[in-house]
Amino acid sequence: MGDEARPGGTRREFLRLAGTAGVVWGMSRGSAGGAAEPDRPPVDAGGKVIPGFEPAKAESSSARPWQPFSDRKLRVGIAGYGLCQFGAAFGFQNHPNVEVVAVADLIAARCAALAKACRCEKTYPSCEEMIKDDRIEAVFVATDAPSHARLAIAALEKGKHVASAVPAVFGSLDDADRLFEAVKKNRGLKYMMFETSCFHAELYTWRRQYLAGELGKLIYAEGEYYHYFGSPLAGYNPTTKNVDTDGWRKGLPPQWYPTHSNAYYIGITGGSFTEVSCMGMPSIVPHLQAENNAYKNPFGSEIALFRTSEGGMARMAVCWDMPAAGGEQGRVYGQRQAKAAKIERPPLPPGVDAGGHGGSHGYLMCDFVEAVLRDRQPAVDAAQALNMTVAGIVAHQSALKNGELMKVPQYVL
Repeated sequence: MGDEARPGGTRREFLRLAGTAGVVWGMSRGSAGGAAEPDRPPVDAGGKVIPGFEPAKAESSSARPWQPFSDRKLRVGIAGYGLCQFGAAFGFQNHPNVEVVAVADLIAARCAALAKACRCEKTYPSCEEMIKDDRIEAVFVATDAPSHARLAIAALEKGKHVASAVPAVFGSLDDADRLFEAVKKNRGLKYMMFETSCFHAELYTWRRQYLAGELGKLIYAEGEYYHYFGSPLAGYNPTTKNVDTDGWRKGLPPQWYPTHSNAYYIGITGGSFTEVSCMGMPSIVPHLQAENNAYKNPFGSEIALFRTSEGGMARMAVCWDMPAAGGEQGRVYGQRQAKAAKIERPPLPPGVDAGGHGGSHGYLMCDFVEAVLRDRQPAVDAAQALNMTVAGIVAHQSALKNGELMKVPQYVL
């Protein structure tokens, strides 16, 4: 999953994958109208629950009981409690091997709400201040997307393990290289991107079947992230230092937020995309027109055709302006047809729920905690995260050049 496939190399296996298809829409340091109440799903400007945050049906994630593996508690700091309240949504505060020792948010009311949700007393006015706290071993960066890479690098340089919300970087190939170098420089530390598609139930099954050789190579894969934005969704605005509809989400190039769809190849094979031709369609939605957003982005939908590292093909779509469409889903077709069987998901600790976005939250968090405490690679390491993210950045460049075929940088740890 983002880890480049290469001849003679080993493919990293997911240890925590789960859930059913859902939709995620990023993080912000706050939202208009003040902080939403804990345990209530976040809503958009029209009062509708943001796709992917609908109340999930209660279900058992595994018939097998979770087995304690350590008496140690990982000391975690959490930054960000924005529109989607992601700082608390993944359940760090409920894991028996975690102590949330501090939280941070740029907006005071949200910082207080995050502290309450995480049952934590210590607060900081920014992530930059929080990572100076020597008690903290690991940081969860759940802030606005443009700050993910910068804060992850800063935390790594302060000697902290890092879990980051998606995407790993925001539209910048230079930031991707800087983040990768920071991870390689600090090899004793873990970095993980919390990509929800990688923990959907069907993706988990396909991943395990692929690793067992039951699918052969993948000839063709499809991934889709459809989320309608008839009006801009609120996001943190560094100019106003508040949250408003002129924030970072307004006019966002679709393929700058590509990981939910790209995971439907990379998350199954552990491979990568090597080149791309992407087409975009000019949008009738005002904020998705070039003259009306800071990105000069004219597209509401971008459809990318990738060459895969196995030599196959993948169609990956990200669309903001199709009102009849919605979903975070995909499908794969291999050289062999595997049995239509669902592979049981691993157990979660007592008190930890599978959570939102297709039951992915709890598994992402647990995988990161175990990666640190067991000293192993996390499910979505830096190479995997960047291979998922950077492919979309190049895809948007291709769309601006009317589908020009372009090479995609590769990341290998």
